[in-house]
Amino acid sequence: MVTASVPRLVIAAPSSGSGKTTVATGLMAAFAARGLAVSPHKVGPDYIDPGYHALASGRVGRNLDAYLCGPELVAPLFLHGARRCDIAVVEGVMGMFDGAAGEGELASTAHVAKLLRAPVVLVVDASSQSRSVAALVHGFASWDPEVRVGGVILNKVASDRHEALLREALESAGVPVFGVLRRVAQVDTPSRHLGLVPVAERRGAAVDAVAAMAAQVERGCDLEGLVSLARGAGALSCAAWDAAEVLAQTPEGLDCANAGGGAETPRGAGNCATSPHRPAPGHEPPHGQVIAIAGGPAFTFSYAEHAELLTAAGAEVVPFDPLRDEQLPDGTAGLVIGGGFPEVYAAELSANEPLRKAVAALAETGAPVAAECAGLLYLCRELDGQPMCGVLDASARMEDRLTLGYRDAVAVSDSSLAVAGTRMRGHEFHRTVVEPEAGDAAAWGVRVPRRRLEGFVQRGVHASYLHTHWASVPGVARRFVERCRTS
Repeated sequence: MVTASVPRLVIAAPSSGSGKTTVATGLMAAFAARGLAVSPHKVGPDYIDPGYHALASGRVGRNLDAYLCGPELVAPLFLHGARRCDIAVVEGVMGMFDGAAGEGELASTAHVAKLLRAPVVLVVDASSQSRSVAALVHGFASWDPEVRVGGVILNKVASDRHEALLREALESAGVPVFGVLRRVAQVDTPSRHLGLVPVAERRGAAVDAVAAMAAQVERGCDLEGLVSLARGAGALSCAAWDAAEVLAQTPEGLDCANAGGGAETPRGAGNCATSPHRPAPGHEPPHGQVIAIAGGPAFTFSYAEHAELLTAAGAEVVPFDPLRDEQLPDGTAGLVIGGGFPEVYAAELSANEPLRKAVAALAETGAPVAAECAGLLYLCRELDGQPMCGVLDASARMEDRLTLGYRDAVAVSDSSLAVAGTRMRGHEFHRTVVEPEAGDAAAWGVRVPRRRLEGFVQRGVHASYLHTHWASVPGVARRFVERCRTS
């Protein structure tokens, strides 16, 4: 077994809104500006923060989700993302001990920090306290002795006097202070109905925002001390995840069935390999199958490992932008449409009639189409009254209610992604509704928050609200590519 050690920090907080994203993104950019190769990571299923992380570090932002992928894949996926890096910064989710509802510590920032054997830096909003900060930090530092809180960064500090009181309190508690950020106007990171506006929608402004975060962190934090703390992370006795190795180790008959969080099928941490993009042995296509992946401002949600698995299974992955491109990439044999904000761009997507017709024509041939959340909306007849692709006999609309949470799902129909009975874990995050909720052949059966059938399977189309992480069940990528060859 390979033993690996990458200097790393986990940025956590007592609660959401404390400043984790500002500190984590600012640290990534500040470290990168000093010439360090920075590996950016985000705990949980968030797709938006990794876009800012990528902008700050110059590397792909990656997620570490112990619920979607299982605890055993967190360290291997981390090492995969951190190849050839000098330091890694992992932004936490919500409050440090907040994880999957009803599942104890599972998928919390604290859980991931333990799996990574990484020191935690606690970002504390100090705007309404002074000496009480010591009690707060002491509580978080002592709650779970397996979590190492290496220090704090104080955010929204009002004055020199306020800072002195906070430092005095924390000195008596024995917790190092690695930074103090003053109470200033918020860095320009606008939000809307599902969180921050993604980088792809505001590239120039996002660059400025990341630069402002970096400057704030550079001024207020002890970067050398934080690097030293990161170097004290424990060694990880596992191998880096590798798409080709994982596919090679997944037996043909176990591609999908009985897989998913905590299931029996091996997820395969694999062994370190020189190329994460080579086809798995025995799975080279006779003619490279082109799989088009939707991108651009309307479709910004995706996990990098999906494209890597498709490539390792022998496909040629080609991105396209449904807002601008009027045709699918030449030779498209399969289509992946992930999440994003089609509701924001409904008029523009509708106006691109040539592409809508091309997508419908591809689906009509039976070619594999995998659509998640935003992709589901795009395949409907209409979205908020605007014509969409019309692949599915369903309509979609915005609503005020937020649907949010992890889901345990079982495939109820054979599809281009999975055989019936496949177990996977997913995540829902949307303010839209699709009517009907499921087709004659549904995609998934879920039990929480209510027992229901969800999504659509017809011909080669698999469309659903659930976001899934294919690293947990790598066989779905191989199955999808093989269906592209035979459809």
